[in-house]
Amino acid sequence: MRIKGIVSALFFVPFVLSAQQIWSYRQCVDYAREKNISLQQARLSAESSKLNLEAAEAQWQPTLSFATTQGYTNTPWAEGRDKNVYSGNYGLNAGWSIWDGGERIATIKQRKAQVKASEASVDGLETDLEQSILQIYVNLLYSREAIEICKEAVELSSAQEKRAIQLMQAGKMSKVDYAQIAAQAEQDNYSLVNAQGNYASQCTELKRLLELGIDSDVEPQQVDWKRDEIIVALPPITESYNLALSIDNQLKATVLQAEAAKIQERVAKSSGLPQISLNAGIGTGYYAPGTAFATQLKRGVNENIGVTVTVPILDRRQTKTSVAQAKVSALDADLAKEARETTIGRDIESLYTDVRSAQARFLAGEKQVEAAALSNDLVNERFELGYVNPVELLAAHNALTAAKRELTQAKYMTMLGKKKIEIYRTNTTTL
Repeated sequence: MRIKGIVSALFFVPFVLSAQQIWSYRQCVDYAREKNISLQQARLSAESSKLNLEAAEAQWQPTLSFATTQGYTNTPWAEGRDKNVYSGNYGLNAGWSIWDGGERIATIKQRKAQVKASEASVDGLETDLEQSILQIYVNLLYSREAIEICKEAVELSSAQEKRAIQLMQAGKMSKVDYAQIAAQAEQDNYSLVNAQGNYASQCTELKRLLELGIDSDVEPQQVDWKRDEIIVALPPITESYNLALSIDNQLKATVLQAEAAKIQERVAKSSGLPQISLNAGIGTGYYAPGTAFATQLKRGVNENIGVTVTVPILDRRQTKTSVAQAKVSALDADLAKEARETTIGRDIESLYTDVRSAQARFLAGEKQVEAAALSNDLVNERFELGYVNPVELLAAHNALTAAKRELTQAKYMTMLGKKKIEIYRTNTTTL
């Protein structure tokens, strides 16, 4: 997991804050967990798993059914008896499976594992959603702070353009030199406009995750990180990796899915074993014309009870195929577990590399900003007196702007990486 998304949101000036709702990071996460459609669908899937478990547990219950048949027979050429006969039969039947090869027990175990896997998957999606919100939220914070650099650049280049006009009018600057300074001012204004579009795109992405309508506006709450928070060393990488393995919900889901897949093999094997069921019923009937209805029902009462033993002999390879498919599913689930462990390790290692690199950039950036600011001040003092040519002026201006952007980028890349590591360690984070 690389911290690259932040680069795309380099510039922006905030829109009018009074027209937008201020959202804290935690408010965004809580709201998204409640409203996000993908997450709601995952919860419905988990609820469906619970219903499947209830259905499996209900297989231990006996069956009971009532059936009636009403019939009419017409015999047009009958001799010596009624041509039209009406008959009715009524029956109450019960059944219970005494032994089904262990299918019910295995199925219940499998469904329980699937319920836990579904719940873990929901928790994993919530964590993924929080990571996505964290990425965008930090991008927005970064954009808002980086835009102050653009505003400063616009203000400085505008002042330089005004001073250049004065120098040109006084005969101390040529029109060509003035044109270079004016072009820089236009470039800074363009960067500002471009930043607004970048920020708007990030806001749209955040609204998508929050499932907000087109008429809604969001504005991130200000977060101020102290220098000590930025440069403090990371915890041991092995510790973070072990913590992630112990609490990662996606990994839990794959482990439970592997368990369910292994139980499915036992379920498949049970279909090839003998099965024993108990059946019982009571019934009666009548026909007309005949004796009285009540009398016929009384005399027609019959009861039955029996045990059925079913021994599978040939089933067109259905049992073997089911067992083989269950084994394949179990192997696939084991591979998914190993893949998730590998992904966690790779992501954490990548985050540690990125954060340490960003911290080094931040420390170097502080010195670069200090040096560039001093150089820019000196060049501007000379420019005010008409002693600096446009090349020196623009070089100092652009160097300061670039140094500030580098420092701001390093700051937010560091904190974004740290917060992602915190999510791996605790399944959540705070800003």
